[in-house]
Amino acid sequence: MTTPVMHAKALQRHYEVGGGLFRKPRILKAVGGVDFDVTPGKTLAVVGESGCGKSTLARMVAMIEEPTDGTLTLDGKPVRREDWADLRQSVQIVFQDPYGSLNPRQRVGTILMEPLVINTDLPKADREAKAREMLNLVGLRPEHFDRYPHMFSGGQRQRIAIARALMLDPKVLVLDEPVSALDLSIQSAILNLLLELQERLQLAYLFISHDLSVVRHVADDVIVMYLGRAVEKGPKEALFAAPRHPYTVALLSATPQADPVADKKRIKLKGELPSPLAIPDGCPFAPRCWKAQDKCREELPLLGEGNHTAACFFPENV
Repeated sequence: MTTPVMHAKALQRHYEVGGGLFRKPRILKAVGGVDFDVTPGKTLAVVGESGCGKSTLARMVAMIEEPTDGTLTLDGKPVRREDWADLRQSVQIVFQDPYGSLNPRQRVGTILMEPLVINTDLPKADREAKAREMLNLVGLRPEHFDRYPHMFSGGQRQRIAIARALMLDPKVLVLDEPVSALDLSIQSAILNLLLELQERLQLAYLFISHDLSVVRHVADDVIVMYLGRAVEKGPKEALFAAPRHPYTVALLSATPQADPVADKKRIKLKGELPSPLAIPDGCPFAPRCWKAQDKCREELPLLGEGNHTAACFFPENV
């Protein structure tokens, strides 16, 4: 069995909101305790509605934000704030918006070489050679080296962003909604590129997405998040074939299918998504769950042990 390159235990991120002269700030629990492993050559997908905490989790893994609590280890060593500068070479991130993540004032070659200027002592000739090699690796042509970002399409810009993330030879790549801003015709090309790079370089991916059809294509394992907590976790095949948490069942029911004659039951969740500033007692999904009982409103269900598990007292398909 391959050893995980990154391990997270009870990872949390809280923010203080509001407050004033006579009021204490309220606590927003963006991520309320998540465990996971990221393995070389494999993709761990994190899915959920907007506001569930998946992008906050991505920023903690990419060492952009510091966890409030919990532990994060990389190659068996704890990730500490004072070591971020050294460890960032091993973890890189590709952002959602290919238009906003590239500096419009810099040429592509300069954008690609910048991580090497900041983090290495390579001479200019070696930096340029590696940048040109990376352009070729992501499917761009040599003449693109001297062009500006505005001269490229969205898909090409995302290829440039992927190339920049790979310049430091990272072990973990955090992909925060990497294709959601692209046309459908371009998405599959970028996803296939990511899969080819993963196989060639044995990269570990943390893939953040709200699109389960994309996750089905790229993931090996999946974590489903709701209001900052993992409510289901398991291998992709098991989770899609027999989802256990009612929230996962509802998400899958809303995923479009290509088969027009397939038997499909759409589950429409009732009620509003609770505020992360006032998460209800018990199971946070209970106010919207059609299976909720008194126990669900009083006790917080936790993820159990096992390969495929759900934080639910009355799970489906068990």
